[in-house]
Amino acid sequence: MDEALELARQGLGRTSPNPAVGAVLVKDGEIVGRGFHTYTGAKHAEVLALEEAGEQARGATLYITLEPCSHQGRTPPCADALIRAGVAQVIAAMEDPNPQVAGQGFRRLHEAGVAVEVASEYSEEASRLNEAFVHSMRTGLPLVTLKAALTLDGKISAPEDNTGWITSERARSHVQEIRHNADAILTGIGTVLADDCQLTDRTGIERSRSLLRIVADSTLRIPLNSRMVANANNDLAVITTSAASDERRHALEYRGVRVLVFDGPGGRADLTKLPAFLAGEQYRSLMIESGSKLNWAALESRIVDKIFFYYAPKILGGLLSLPVAGGTGRLRRTDAIQFRNVRLHSIPPDEFVVEAWVEK
Repeated sequence: MDEALELARQGLGRTSPNPAVGAVLVKDGEIVGRGFHTYTGAKHAEVLALEEAGEQARGATLYITLEPCSHQGRTPPCADALIRAGVAQVIAAMEDPNPQVAGQGFRRLHEAGVAVEVASEYSEEASRLNEAFVHSMRTGLPLVTLKAALTLDGKISAPEDNTGWITSERARSHVQEIRHNADAILTGIGTVLADDCQLTDRTGIERSRSLLRIVADSTLRIPLNSRMVANANNDLAVITTSAASDERRHALEYRGVRVLVFDGPGGRADLTKLPAFLAGEQYRSLMIESGSKLNWAALESRIVDKIFFYYAPKILGGLLSLPVAGGTGRLRRTDAIQFRNVRLHSIPPDEFVVEAWVEK
């Protein structure tokens, strides 16, 4: 199962909207077939393992990170393929949270005489590996993660000169890894105007589809000559309001930018409409990389599911440096946004990450 999980990790970023799955076939104590799923490859992990094993699959045991599918999608049901191949036993790390499967794959295997077992000691690890898919299947919405780089006193920006980086090159490299695993990324117009950022996946690793870059821009101030607009290729969307100029909207659309009108209170774009839109497009995850105002707006709107905060061993201090979440904030300590399942990740030598889920 450890090897199956490692195979599944090779598919991260390459399988959406499907989960990353790894499979290992064992017969007489020897591995006879391996496979992991990629969306472009179409074939599921267990089918690839069966093809590698050939006739040795008969009587073998399959170790797989997720319950074999039992429905017709882009490919035929994998449970049927395992039955036809004569696999004797299937050991899965977890049940598939997809309502179209959800135990039906196990049931079909069991009815055909295939022994079925859930390796519960691996279930948490398998679920974390596909946490965006699992969240999407259970809630109908993409997993929204707020990422930020902070000083120890919670600052993300100095009041004057912001050249240089808060975190190390090693931490920034890790950010690219989690950006690679995301389907979409959101920032605010303030960040675009200040940095002329691109928000691209710079890992160079194959993706199942382009990272969808989204800018919250209530009045369509994004420059037509910005790097984001210049390299737009059906991968850039702007969230705005009906108060924005039609001329600007048409100019952006002419350049291949998708303009989404999400009217909200106070003349601002309504962030709460974004998750449902992304779900309709089968995007499983959204990462937010933005400034203080949008960070707070996202938290206050309750669209954020979890945080991933990178802390550097620095302090900016002062009252003018921007905190990770600005805006009006909560006026009473008892109204603070609460978090659960807090995990700490070390980034040697001196940095760390706080990962936590928002208590909703």
